[in-house]
Amino acid sequence: MDQGNHRGLPLRVPIMTHDSKIHHRRSIRLRGYDYSRAGAYFVTICAQNRECLFGEMMAKQMVLNDAGKMIRSVWDEIPHHYPGIGTDEFVIMPNHIHGIIVIVKAGSRACPSSVQPSIKGQPQGGAPTMTLPDVVHRFKTMTTKRYSDGVKQNDWKPFPGKLWQRNYWEHIVRDELELNAIREYVRNNPAQWELDRLNVMFSDRQAFKKKPQKGQPQGVAHTEGKPWMV
Repeated sequence: MDQGNHRGLPLRVPIMTHDSKIHHRRSIRLRGYDYSRAGAYFVTICAQNRECLFGEMMAKQMVLNDAGKMIRSVWDEIPHHYPGIGTDEFVIMPNHIHGIIVIVKAGSRACPSSVQPSIKGQPQGGAPTMTLPDVVHRFKTMTTKRYSDGVKQNDWKPFPGKLWQRNYWEHIVRDELELNAIREYVRNNPAQWELDRLNVMFSDRQAFKKKPQKGQPQGVAHTEGKPWMV
């Protein structure tokens, strides 16, 4: 099942000027960085305790349950609710999601060399009032509310205190080459589930024996050469 799509997003997206301190950092959020800047951001959000709540893997294909379909719906709604925000490739896994969020307009704060295309059907001009953390927060809030309703009304599997881990992992996409590599990684993620670092069946791997950095989502390990890979 191909979950990936490009919602109202042109083929080209705003790209940041490369900065090794930004693009190869191990911290999940760069202190002082303006996350309302135009650009593409790859995010990974994991369920609390890596609980598998959104469906199951069958023959290397992700089969969404009702909760997973709800997650898909909320993601698809993002560009319709938030001017200047677009979505790109996206996949739901049993206990986490990968997706690319695109901030299209950023006024004078945008890098002069950035390409700033329009998102179809959205107002033009002016900087968006939302930052990347705003978008992620609203995504988490809306999915948590709808999941809670599903637990109460449709006997969905309860979640342990919180639906999502408190933090999330993000990477600022630096160029078109990296963007396309990330898109491919997202599309191929279901086929790699047995080797996935977030798969609880493999939590005893060496990658998880290392103490995570402060604030880092559980089960996320840095991959040399591909700092966006989770």
